[in-house]
Order: sequence, then structure tokens, then C-alpha cells
Amino acid sequence: MASNEPSPIVIQTTDLTRVYQTGRTEVRALDGVDITIHDGEFVAIMGASGSGKSTLMNILGCLDKPTSGSYVLAGTQVENLSRNELADIRNAQIGFVFQSFNLLSRTQAIDNVELPLLYDRSGRKIDSRRAATEALERVGLGDRLDHEPSELSGGEQQRVAIARALVGSPSMILADEPTGNLDTHTSVEVMTLFQKLNDNGITVVVVTHEADIARYTDRIILMRDGRVISDEAVADRRIARDDLEKLADPDEPDVAEVAV
Repeated sequence: MASNEPSPIVIQTTDLTRVYQTGRTEVRALDGVDITIHDGEFVAIMGASGSGKSTLMNILGCLDKPTSGSYVLAGTQVENLSRNELADIRNAQIGFVFQSFNLLSRTQAIDNVELPLLYDRSGRKIDSRRAATEALERVGLGDRLDHEPSELSGGEQQRVAIARALVGSPSMILADEPTGNLDTHTSVEVMTLFQKLNDNGITVVVVTHEADIARYTDRIILMRDGRVISDEAVADRRIARDDLEKLADPDEPDVAEVAV
């Protein structure tokens, strides 16, 4: 019998604020943000430039600290942790994907993916080379292990970045404008991959300003001027795989066939 119990809360913020001082001017990038995200959700955080969505993402990813308020990540009170403690949480629980890919040039895909494990201080016994190979296979790039970024398309580079996010077996992926540098077809490929990862139990939070991308998620948190102005389920969620098939040239193989 299926349980009616809600899944555990992985992210909870209460009255979260982030204030920046620019000369004599005080900028409230976040102004009392309350959000709750459960394990296994796929959530979009939307808003125009300056809405506070990227600031919120940095705090959720333990890359920055709030000025005030509370942030609990998977049961751990985060806002007062030291820099090293924040780094340990990032390495153990969070995978990051960025708009600009952030890959090392003149470095093979497998080395780019392996890199986070080389800085892992958790003491986990991981065969980093094997883990990197498996992560690349998981995103459909098992035949691109020795390719450098310049030898890969934009979509393939983003897949390498997603493999790097997956290599430490995180429970959550935070993606900041992951389709911002990609064309429509490649964007849908990436969202196909995120939906498959989410179907496998990984919590995914995507920051985007693109309404069509947000429709691939289950829920949209809309921000304006540092505040959450709405938080609603997606009424007509799109299935990226279906959209990809509509976009695909019928004479070409499905380039987004991945083994997630």
C-alpha cells in the first residue's frame, strides 16, 4: 500500500535575507524568503534579472551565507556553519550545474568530471576514475571520455557538467540557468536528462528566467524584488522526451538517448 506521508523536507528557509552594502547604499537581494522543498521534487525558481533568484541559489548551495534568517538543509542548520563545514556539505550532498558549464579547457571530459572527487574530504572510499567514467556513461557520453571541451558541442559540454555534478552521488542538483547558452533543441535535451534524473529520485532545483523551461518542472517559485510572490504547482507539466521527439529530424537518430 502506498504511503500518504509526505517525503522528507530537504530545503527549508525561514525569513531569509541577504543584504549587500554598496558604498552607502544597502541592497536587499533577499527580503524575507520562506520556501520548503521536499525530497524528490523538481522545482523551478523564476524571476527577472535582479529578482534575487541567483542569490537564493547561492545560499541554497552553501556558496554564500544569509545576512539573517534560517536555512535548514536535510536536517542541518546551515547559516552558522564554517567555510570548511559548508564545503563538506556541498561535496557530500549537492551537485552544481551552471550556465557557462565551468569546464577546464584543454582537459579531457573524464578529468573534468573526476575533479570534485579529488577535493572530497569526507573519507569516502571512491574509485574516482571509475566513478567519472560511470557518470559520463550515465549522461550518454561514454564515448567522449577523452574529448576536451573544444571538441564537444554546447549540449555535450553541459552534459559533461551534469556528469560532474553527479559524480559524488549527490541527493540534490542545483542548476543555475542551465539552458541559457543553448539552442531550443539542446535545451530540451538537457531538460530530458534532468527529468530522468528526477525520476530516479534526485531532487532538482533549476533557476531560470525561461517560462518554457520551467514548464518541465513540477513546481514554480516566482520571485520579484527579493521576495517570493507565488509558489504553485505546474498545471500542465511538459514531458521533455515527448517534445524532443517532435523536434527531432525523423531521418536522424535521437541524439538525447541517454542511459540514466
